[in-house]
Amino acid sequence: MKILLTIAARGGSKGVKNKNIRDLCGKPLIAWSIAQAIKWGKADRVVVSTDSPAIADAARKYGAQVPFMRPAELANDTAGKQSVLHHALLECEKTYSEKYDWLIDLDATSPLRIIPDIENAFNEAVRLNTLTFFSVVPSHKNPYFNMVETAPSGFVRLCKPPEKPILSRQTAPAVYDMNASIYVYKAEYLRQEGPLPLFTPSTGMYVMDQISGHDIDTEGDFKFVEYLVKEGFWQFDL
Repeated sequence: MKILLTIAARGGSKGVKNKNIRDLCGKPLIAWSIAQAIKWGKADRVVVSTDSPAIADAARKYGAQVPFMRPAELANDTAGKQSVLHHALLECEKTYSEKYDWLIDLDATSPLRIIPDIENAFNEAVRLNTLTFFSVVPSHKNPYFNMVETAPSGFVRLCKPPEKPILSRQTAPAVYDMNASIYVYKAEYLRQEGPLPLFTPSTGMYVMDQISGHDIDTEGDFKFVEYLVKEGFWQFDL
């Protein structure tokens, strides 16, 4: 199997300014995901898709390839991840004259994932022969028990009313939060033109623990990850 591993990192971060190249425990944030990809060692290429020269320079410094710059229309707030990866796959296949079987995407904002997470997620995607696959963490809230919405009447109801009353979260059906850490796609799916939804008739998931699956989306998230590492609650497996 030929594997392309991508890290998509645009320059226009809103929640945390310049977060992809902001220093996290001695390295730019993106460097941790690059190092994990390289240490995993099974990808034929580790490529960063970015519109930012500064991110491209940091990516090359820490061992990734940047064979193209992402066009502006794929670097705004409305560009979908699948469109970005479709572009990256086609550009890499053209640049390197290679055809890939699988594309793995690591989000730069999830630096606490561990190498076995990448290995296990990829193996499970291959075993299930999925078109799309992503990592999740167990959800703190459950739509069958303690997530509510406003009904057309104006009153409140459960998001997913069960057939029989559920009296505790532990007895509710298990639900998960997508944690924006690891994605696995069959390359033939991403080569298609047109809309490429994440959810397909054959979509799978891999469950991570809450810490290794933590995603940096806000300033508080960034500080939390720094705290975990500096206080010795977490060590990078690199």
